Amino acid sequence: MSPALVLPRPVAARSWAELRRQVAERLLLANPSGVYRSKAPPVLLAVPVLQIELQANGHIKHISVLREPRQAKDTIELARQALMRAAPFGDMRHLPAPWVFTETFLFDDERRFKPRSLD
Repeated sequence: MSPALVLPRPVAARSWAELRRQVAERLLLANPSGVYRSKAPPVLLAVPVLQIELQANGHIKHISVLREPRQAKDTIELARQALMRAAPFGDMRHLPAPWVFTETFLFDDERRFKPRSLD
């Protein structure tokens, strides 16, 4: 059994762009074996789009699916679990409520992902 991964403490985002960037970077850090950092391949296995609702403290309140891929539907759960490992995302009170944003996950044939925010 591997030791638990310790992420750096999240910072309070001052803009939605800053929040999206922090979330994407935390996704990479929290899921080292499940991500790729290179440019997305021209043909992707799946592209699920999730809507994430946060609490004031940056913890996830709810995740809903905005776009379900036609194939590799398991990537939805892979993306959900990746978000849960990356949370929390910092104090949200500097941003206007509701604290809701979307992230698109670009999955390759090996079921590794890259957040579209970083592509």
